[in-house]
Amino acid sequence: MLIDESLRARRRASETASLVTRAIGSIATALFGLGVGGIGPADPAPQVEQVCVVVAVLLAATCVLSFLNRRRPSADRYTGFSILQTVLDTVTVTAFVAQTQRYTGQATWPLLALPIVIGASRNRLPGAMAVWAATSAALIAPVVPIAAERTGAIFLNLMIAVITGSQSSALARHLADLQETRRALQHQATHDPLTGLPNRAQLAGYADDCAARPLVVLLLDLNGFKKVNDTHGHAVGDLLLHEIGTRLVGVLGAAGLAGRLGGDEFLVLLPETGPDQAAPIVERLRAAIRRPVEIGTDRTVTVGVSIGIASRPAGGAAGLDVLTAEADAAMYRDKRGPIAAETAA
Repeated sequence: MLIDESLRARRRASETASLVTRAIGSIATALFGLGVGGIGPADPAPQVEQVCVVVAVLLAATCVLSFLNRRRPSADRYTGFSILQTVLDTVTVTAFVAQTQRYTGQATWPLLALPIVIGASRNRLPGAMAVWAATSAALIAPVVPIAAERTGAIFLNLMIAVITGSQSSALARHLADLQETRRALQHQATHDPLTGLPNRAQLAGYADDCAARPLVVLLLDLNGFKKVNDTHGHAVGDLLLHEIGTRLVGVLGAAGLAGRLGGDEFLVLLPETGPDQAAPIVERLRAAIRRPVEIGTDRTVTVGVSIGIASRPAGGAAGLDVLTAEADAAMYRDKRGPIAAETAA
């Protein structure tokens, strides 16, 4: 799954909130077990003290998982750790409520809503409903001795599960739509709409990443493209450009990046490459472009290509603009040379 920075930030915020709320829960549990602060019995039974210790241990375990998720919100383990946190939170709160209801008589069952909300925030409506089912089973068992309030507690928690789970699911869908829209806009901003190849902006960014490293720049201009447009129309010309773009990518593979500058001009960047290494790549590009392109049943068109080459050695300071200008001059020399005779310009 592709994780963008906004999703990473939301995940970190969620884990931070989990750590803070568990810290508050740990303090409240300690005060309850010690019988101080007015939130627990003045003289708690040993069973209450024991369950408070168990709760503290489980909270510590879930805090470790939350901390690991916060450190690496893009890790594959994130979802699994998130589900495990929900399970541990459910067990922790249910155990606390069961023991305190049994040995103190205090109405702590409303705390069962907490893991439901946690399940909703982490796992949306399915998570909320799963936690509601688990806590309801505990109420029915009865692990939690609240016979007079059992039915009301189950239905109240069901409403909480439906409301929080539905809202969380709706928010998740909304954020997913925004993420998809952001990716589409990013693609439009960095790619040529006709060929799908990188545009000038992405080529420039790629070249910036290759600063001070060896780099060969190839400028390609199709020979005979205007004739194809004039003879067969712009629709066929667009089909031809798209096919040429596909062939460039096929020839280069992972060795470099091909982009379209506009019209029938393409730019190829070959990092960590010198002129001698680029020569066979140039010949493969020429051969690929010269192959006939099907434009209909038993109909093909053929174009040639003029290629200009510019190179930068390791440690060189020439940027993409300078190298492109050098490749442009070399391309025109190539166009006036013998290769141009392969097809009319």
